[in-house]
Amino acid sequence: MHNLIELNKTDLEAFVAEDLREPRYRTEQIWQWLWQKRVRDVEAMTNLSRPLREKLASLATIAWPEIARVATSSDGTIKFLLRLHDGKLIETVLIPMADRYSQCLSTQVGCAMACTFCNTGKLGFERNLTYGEIMGQILVGRQYLEDQGMAPLKNLVFMGMGEPLLNLDTLIKVLTDLPCERGLSLSWRRSMVSTVGFPDKLKILGELEIALPAISLHAPTQELRARIMPKAAKVPLDELMRAIDAYPMRPRERITFEYLLLKDVNDSMEHADQLARLIDRKRGKINLIAYNATEDMPYEAPDPDRVEAFEKRLWDHGLTAFIRRSMGADIKAACGQLKADQARSETGDPLPEA
Repeated sequence: MHNLIELNKTDLEAFVAEDLREPRYRTEQIWQWLWQKRVRDVEAMTNLSRPLREKLASLATIAWPEIARVATSSDGTIKFLLRLHDGKLIETVLIPMADRYSQCLSTQVGCAMACTFCNTGKLGFERNLTYGEIMGQILVGRQYLEDQGMAPLKNLVFMGMGEPLLNLDTLIKVLTDLPCERGLSLSWRRSMVSTVGFPDKLKILGELEIALPAISLHAPTQELRARIMPKAAKVPLDELMRAIDAYPMRPRERITFEYLLLKDVNDSMEHADQLARLIDRKRGKINLIAYNATEDMPYEAPDPDRVEAFEKRLWDHGLTAFIRRSMGADIKAACGQLKADQARSETGDPLPEA
């Protein structure tokens, strides 16, 4: 029995032709029902004949990720803990912007990178997400916003649980299908892929021209990156920067660098100067993120004055830098926190109230 949301556009075309023995236009009809109209029952596909619906229902089902928990922040951030078909748990977050929402998507159950400041890294890696499990997060997010009468979902960031480029084949299928007009109709220009950086995989992503990367840098030197991101630092920083310099971009496009400020670790003015020397101001912009201290982690939040001074120092070097507003702190919106809470609850510790 097929789960229809697990079929990308190409797979659905083959299913319609080979299994259903129907003409090509049926693919577009079914695709629209799945992704634009978000139906969860084949019977709702009313422009298909009853015999065809009965045949389709005998061969396939429609199963979204199950919402295990929803937490809503005072700042409007909405975090979902989703349960997959095998019981695994992942997170996705809706982040309010001026007149729309952006969704942070997971690409793996857990993460193999084990960055020392990340809750997901502490949970370890379990498996890659499937096409339907990634796309299904968007279905859940859009349906929730519509049900609540809230602003629409317009932007995607692949910045949740997992390292997207370690699930590259599936990620490419997702990014390829996002712009389909009868489907989710989300332009690739509104999608950003966050990665610690793998030169060979960045090359593939760049050649396809289906997304811009956001590089999880977090350190301006190889030595410091190896201390706080030991697995990511197996790719030497100079090799990573060469790959980024070679990444194809259209005029006015720039690579985003994510830099998490950790108190007394990477937040000094010397670190700002080193970062400025590393990044080409014509090709890169920097998102500064003040670390939110979390339990069982070895780092502290930086002083606000120091964060602002760090930003200003980068400006003085001619770089474009922004302090990214922290969102959802009151609902544990940092990646992996909600799943970690769930794991603790299953061992007898109480969950905090959503």
